[in-house]
Amino acid sequence: MAKRILITGGAGFLGSHLCDRYHKEGWDVICMDNLITGSYENIEHLVDQERFTFIKFDVTEYIDLDGDLDLILHFASPASPIDYLEMPIQTLKVGSLGTHKTLGLARAKKARFLLASTSEVYGDPLEHPQKESYWGNVNPTGYRGVYDEAKRFAEAMTMAYQRYHGIETRIVRIFNTYGSRMRLNDGRALPTFFRQAFYNKPITVFGDGSQTRSFTYVDDLVEGIYRLSKSDEDEPVNIGNPEEISILDFAKEIIEITGSKSEIDFKELPADDPKIRQPDISKAKRVLNWEPKTSRREGLLKTMEYFKEQVSKSG
Repeated sequence: MAKRILITGGAGFLGSHLCDRYHKEGWDVICMDNLITGSYENIEHLVDQERFTFIKFDVTEYIDLDGDLDLILHFASPASPIDYLEMPIQTLKVGSLGTHKTLGLARAKKARFLLASTSEVYGDPLEHPQKESYWGNVNPTGYRGVYDEAKRFAEAMTMAYQRYHGIETRIVRIFNTYGSRMRLNDGRALPTFFRQAFYNKPITVFGDGSQTRSFTYVDDLVEGIYRLSKSDEDEPVNIGNPEEISILDFAKEIIEITGSKSEIDFKELPADDPKIRQPDISKAKRVLNWEPKTSRREGLLKTMEYFKEQVSKSG
């Protein structure tokens, strides 16, 4: 009998790619999403397939599913700044109540539980690169705190269920990820730069652009999560690409690969914007035998083709 998985936030950017992967691996996939940031289009190709079920539902409510479950991936949450700044209460609720409800379901079904956490738990880090042992530098009352603290609470709740109820839990700390099914208007640097470059508009760079990010192609991330879900590692694991680049250099790279005539437009740096971001993936290499395989240029070229299709569809 096929194993059965619930993926919350399954119609989102990352969740939909995970639906694809587990369905391809022969699992019965239940995708749950309230579609406030996810898109039905991301999973439409799966809807008529055997072993796939879509349920429109808010995971902050009590969750009741018939039948057994072997694994729950909790990926429900606004994840881009434009979303969690516009929906601060929903972001906090899905990190707290949503995590509580899905952990309760995992306990009832005796299912393994994997939490999608984030590099944002490190805040504006004072340690570089960031190891899983680093506790972070987060402003709990700042605008970004609604997302950062929601994920920090979710991690604490997950570990509490592991220690108190004996639930098998896994935590992935996801670093900046890109690829197909990102929204061009989701507010993150990469889709914003592409959108501005396509229309030859000024590329918005905050501060002087010296702040750094480390970008992971979505296929590499999915592989890391898949391996973590099967592993015995019950402490947080960084999954990301340690190849670091400044935002200014990244903007120039987007201009170059798109052939755009855009120029750089510098804006004031938002409050609590991290100055550096680079994962230490020593643990992922050791316990998962995982490291990213896709070069940034290769991944960007693939993503550019996807965004071009989206632009052509929107006219």
